[in-house]
Amino acid sequence: MNRIRCGVIGLGWFGEHHVDTLQQLPLADVTAVCTRRPDRLHEVSARYRIPKTFTDYRRLLADPDIDLVTIVTHVDEHVEPTLAALAAGKHVFLEKPMAGTVEDCDRIIAAARSTDRAFMVGHVCRFDTVYALAKEEIAAGRLGRIVSLHSRRNLAKWITETHLKKISALFGDGVHDLDLMLWYTGASPKSVYALTSNTRPELPHDDIGWAMYRLDSGAIAVIENVWSLPKNAPFAIDARMEIIGTEGAIYIDNSGSHYTLLTRDGLKHPQSTYWPKVHGLRRGYLKEEFDYFLKCVANGEKPTVITPEESRAVVHAVRMAERSAREGRVVEF
Repeated sequence: MNRIRCGVIGLGWFGEHHVDTLQQLPLADVTAVCTRRPDRLHEVSARYRIPKTFTDYRRLLADPDIDLVTIVTHVDEHVEPTLAALAAGKHVFLEKPMAGTVEDCDRIIAAARSTDRAFMVGHVCRFDTVYALAKEEIAAGRLGRIVSLHSRRNLAKWITETHLKKISALFGDGVHDLDLMLWYTGASPKSVYALTSNTRPELPHDDIGWAMYRLDSGAIAVIENVWSLPKNAPFAIDARMEIIGTEGAIYIDNSGSHYTLLTRDGLKHPQSTYWPKVHGLRRGYLKEEFDYFLKCVANGEKPTVITPEESRAVVHAVRMAERSAREGRVVEF
């Protein structure tokens, strides 16, 4: 079996998760990592025994012995490495959100269409068992026509402080659940009304966001993102969704409450589904997502679980919600 030689661009907290997770998969051979910080580069490459290190992604992309790259840079720094990677003939896994603007999404889509390389944006929730099972039930018609959807994905202050220096709660996590809602319904937004707030004005982005969409199917979709839960909140991710149809409903509690830890510090629901470590090995839905993408590459197939156009649609929809919040009015699409 020929292993796929992988490089990881961006070595923040989640970039290291990419390295660690890819190393658990038999199809992947992580041969290179890249970050602008030499100290971090040395730290990660030494920990995972990565032979090639780069402080410039262009040099990594010039290496003919790298087949695939994952891009885990800040969202505003997605477009240039992605375009360069596709131009260099690499397969590309790009973390969500696809880009910071619709225009940049369009540039990426045009580049992806011009190559036979595999390209996918990492919307990990589509690989989460409960959300994927919900999709199957809805597609089978068991709920009838979907009329209402409501989600929440809320985080504690201690988790979100660094994120809010770069991205709002609505854009950072709203893309997860709105993407699922558009996937479930096959619909497009017609209008949105949103409200946002900032409980920590020393940070540049709002840490509370609510948005209500009217979809062209007639359904109402509401996303709630609160990144200011108290520091002692027991949830790593308080994620829930309600999907109501004319003939049935689905209720998802993905907050981790099925695994409760009681210590002297109180009750906690540690994150145990997306990227936990068990027996020293990375498990979870991030691993499932990478496994799917690697198999697409190995089989010469384009990923279909999520398309670039779907990734663009949710970026557009959430940016329209932010516009609604700024202007204090309903915004039509």
